[in-house]
Amino acid sequence: MYTGMLHLHNLMRWVILVLLIINILRHITAMGKPFGAADKKLGLFAMIAAHITLLIGLYQYFAGGLGIKLFQSMGMAAVMKDPVARFWAVEHLSGMLIGIVLITLARSVYRNSSSDAAKHRRALVLYVLALAVIVAVIPWPGRTGIGRALFPGM
Repeated sequence: MYTGMLHLHNLMRWVILVLLIINILRHITAMGKPFGAADKKLGLFAMIAAHITLLIGLYQYFAGGLGIKLFQSMGMAAVMKDPVARFWAVEHLSGMLIGIVLITLARSVYRNSSSDAAKHRRALVLYVLALAVIVAVIPWPGRTGIGRALFPGM
């Protein structure tokens, strides 16, 4: 089951990246237009995908060997000194949580009573920040010790 969840988690990474890019492009091109239903739906899809991926990731963190078990087996000091263990036990989780919070905040922009241009601008900034944080903490291939295949198991 863990391997299947790992593959699903990896697939959802691509869904989130694509949705973030679509949202960014949408808000760039719609800057002078009303904040409409399409903006709300795209934001909702990105938020749902991010939260589903979070739940899968939390399962992996607590059930797998690269999360809480690193602290249990190595201890806090050893984990923090080892860059690979620190990435999996702290950095990946923290960075993704920050990215998901930014996506959720961007989704809530439409509730503000500000102008449509301000809503687009605020959502754009939040989505760009979320994309930057998420891209920074993905275990891309080539990263020494932490790199994963782009499509593992496929």
